[in-house]
This record gives sequence, structure tokens and C-alpha cells, in this order.
Amino acid sequence: MEEEAAQLDLSHLTEVEQTMILNVLLRDAELRQREEGRISKLQQVESDPVRLQSFSGSWFNEERAKRYQSRGADIVHASIRRKKRGKGSVEGSEVVDDGVLQNTLPTLQVDSEDDIDSGSTELDDTRFGSVNSLHSNHMMSGSLMSLYSVGDFGGVTVTGRIQFSLNYDPKREELHVRVCRCQDLAPARNNRSDPYVKVYLLPDNTSRSKRKTSVKRKTLNPVYDETLKYKVRKSELQARVLSVSVWHLERVRRNLFLGEVEVGLTQWDWGRSQPTWYPLQPRVQMNPDAIISRGTVLFSLKFVPAGSEGGGYPLTGELHIWLREVIGLLPPKRGVPNTYVKSVVLPDESGVSGQQTRVVRGSVSPVFNHTMVYDGLQPSDLTQACTEITVWNSSNCLGGVRLSIGSGVSYGQTVCWMDSTEEEMSVWNTVIGNPNNWVDAVLPIRTNLQLCSE
Repeated sequence: MEEEAAQLDLSHLTEVEQTMILNVLLRDAELRQREEGRISKLQQVESDPVRLQSFSGSWFNEERAKRYQSRGADIVHASIRRKKRGKGSVEGSEVVDDGVLQNTLPTLQVDSEDDIDSGSTELDDTRFGSVNSLHSNHMMSGSLMSLYSVGDFGGVTVTGRIQFSLNYDPKREELHVRVCRCQDLAPARNNRSDPYVKVYLLPDNTSRSKRKTSVKRKTLNPVYDETLKYKVRKSELQARVLSVSVWHLERVRRNLFLGEVEVGLTQWDWGRSQPTWYPLQPRVQMNPDAIISRGTVLFSLKFVPAGSEGGGYPLTGELHIWLREVIGLLPPKRGVPNTYVKSVVLPDESGVSGQQTRVVRGSVSPVFNHTMVYDGLQPSDLTQACTEITVWNSSNCLGGVRLSIGSGVSYGQTVCWMDSTEEEMSVWNTVIGNPNNWVDAVLPIRTNLQLCSE
């Protein structure tokens, strides 16, 4: 606790200033280590304590300790290290290995999209429905990774291509991304580049999803032949997008973006085991408003008519909604997702029919297993009503689904919420035509809902 309290606020310093200070401190630590080795050798050959004190310089350290009690350099060093662990990774001069401080006089490297790793609680990699998710990159224009990235990606004109292959090991339940090589990369500095490859398994945009190759020095045609692995069930990959980007390693400044490829895994042919060449693309900023879907919601519905369960029960018709889970949820740009689901049966003149699940934190695949029941319904009401299910992150609505016959009219009144898509209408008509039976549904969380119920 004392060490935690001793941290300094260095937010007023720029990245370059903090890096320069850190380099000085690292050099100081290296010299101190050498001095300790010299003193250790002196202690083995010098038996006279007075001469030893003089030769070793310990008298100076004792006098300095009396005057200066502060651990100034140590506190500054710890403050920078602590801040950087929250903001980006400390990368060595040869192998880019997150969280490892290399002993080859490393410098702090923060490439432009590593700001997203700000201590986020990791996403749940153990739950994705075994479904054909509608979340894939063909649904949107621009780079999915651009939603999570900050900084300028136009510093280098993107050229060249990258070769890699995807394989899945069913026994180990591992995705293997074999990065083979790049060709004709853009020169970053002095007609050369020091490139490495970084991979994310989106929409998980945190450090746990990040994988990196080694850095290849002074080449525009690097050869890697490295395999990056993910422990993930094959069914979960249907909701994922593989982001493969190439970066030039800088010692002090931000690393330079050299191009990327995004591969949607929804309909990936896992029989393709041979390495394939992909042209590197510039990062095209995606407009968040252009996103058609923010994931997929899995749920089941059942309408129970009055008296259909024997003994006169239920007394009125009941609509049961079983919220199972959300998969492939596009999280907010920063921070940890705090996701919950609301439902309401419209029209809701009283304003009291709304129900919601518990909040699930830190997952783009939140599992709810929550059942909601609405009573007082007659079979004829189902053609006039709309069941609205919305997904929320904190106080922000990410989108939802509307289940109705899609007529635009409810009890003779024109309403905005009877706007169901064909998929949503199909689910609702199946519910109407199959009372007392659960109807399973897998629908995209569409973002164009006009929240008429609010």
C-alpha cells in the first residue's frame, strides 16, 4: 500500500518526455548494477575495512543517504511503469512481448491502437452460441478496428501484401494464425522499415486478444513463419473478425501503421489450410452511425393462452421471453462493457411493463438466462402488440429487435414501433401460430431503432 500511495501524477508529461526520463532511469539502473558487481569483487580481495570503504565509495553513499531520504528516481520510475502498464505495452528492441521489460535497453513503444488496453476486464471467451451469427465485416464499410483506435494512420502510404493461413485444431480447441511473410512494405524511415505483425480477434479489443510477431529489422520483405494461437471454441469464431495489421517499430515516437487486413470468420472455409496472400489496406475510419448491427441476441419466446395448462391456469394469456445471451457484441470504444437487456410489450400506456436483466460486466458475449413474463394478453392482442427487446451498455442503448407483424398500425393508430424486419416478423408469426411451444430466435441487434417507448 505504501508503494501504491507513492506514485506520482505524471500526466502533464508527454509520451516523448516520459520515454526520455524512463531511458535515463534504465541506464542509471544498469550502471548501478555494474557498480554492485565491482564492489562485490573488491570485497573478495580487500580485507581492510577502511580501504574497502574508500575504494568502494560506500562512504559517499552513506553521506548521501543521511541528506536525501527520498527514493526520487525509484518513485518516478515506478510511476511511469505503472502508467504505461495501464495505457500500453513496454516492448523490447527485438521481440515485441506484452508486459515484459527486455534487458536490451528497451524503450517505451505505444502504437496508436494500444490505447484501448486501458486495464479492461477481459472478455468472456467461454460462451458464444453455436449459431450462424449475422455479425461480420460485410455488414459495414470501413475498418472494424478503427472503432477502437486513436491516432493518425495516414503517416505512411500503405503498400505491399501479407501472407498468412488460418487453421483450427479441434483437439486442443485452438485457432492457429500462421504469419508467413510480407512483401513490398512501405518504407517508414530512411527507405527502410522495422516491421512486426499484430493480430486481434475482434470484437475483443483488449490485451488478452492481442498477439504479436517478432520484429524484423531493416527490411521491406520480412519473413516471420510464426504461429499465433488462440484458445477458443470453433463455434465462437462465427461471431469474430480477425484483424491482422503490420507496424513499423519506433524507439521513441509512436509506431507507424503499415497496413491491415480484416477477415470475417462467419463463413470462413476451414478447409483452406494453405497460406494465402492478402493485399494490405489503409485503415478507413468507420462511421459508428453506419453500423447496421452491434451483435446478435439469442432468445426464446412462448405464448401461453388462458386456461391452456389445466385447472383454469393461467388466468390470462401469458407471453414468456427467455433471454439467453448476446454474442459478438460491439463494445464501447473505451472501458469495460456493462451490458443488460430490457424488454417491453407495446403499446405500454401505463409505462410499467418494462423489465430488465441483471448487468453483466466485462464481456462481449454476456450470458443472462433470464425469463420475463407478461400476462393479460389475448391471442388477438398479438397482432396489435410489439415486443421490443433492447441491449444497453450502462445508460446507452446499443440497439435491439422488435417483434410484431410489422403493419405500422396498432389498434387503429399509426405507430413508429410496428416496424419489424422480415426476420423479426417471421419469428413473431411463428410464435402466434404455435401457442404453448418455445420458439428459438437468433436476430441481429439492429441500431436503427427509434426508441418510441422512451
